[in-house]
Amino acid sequence: MTEQQQVSDDGVMTRIGQTLMLLHGGDREEARNRFGLLWQQIGPDGDPLHRCTLAHYMADTQDDPETELAWDLRALSAAEDLTDERLAAHDASAAVRALYPSLHLNLAADYVGLHRPDAARAHLDLAR
Repeated sequence: MTEQQQVSDDGVMTRIGQTLMLLHGGDREEARNRFGLLWQQIGPDGDPLHRCTLAHYMADTQDDPETELAWDLRALSAAEDLTDERLAAHDASAAVRALYPSLHLNLAADYVGLHRPDAARAHLDLAR
């Protein structure tokens, strides 16, 4: 990875973090809009770390349970493309396997909200 690429990557994660602060501050609509713009820039085939992180948080901005589920599924799919080496470039102490419990718990909660208990239990088991 070139220095230019690394600075660009850090910039995307910084923008995701800034948008997350909006979400945590209670401005879900603005966070959803900014995450949406970032997703357009990253694209469905972009950096798996960016896709996983953004989709994970974008799910939390959704009002519709089906849309929230779709974003959580995107996050899980991106995690499957993510390598420990790529994650370590962002956070040297992190490992991809450490992301899966949270991703599966989010999916379990989505399925509970959609009255799909079997799917919820399956993801809860995977989270364990």
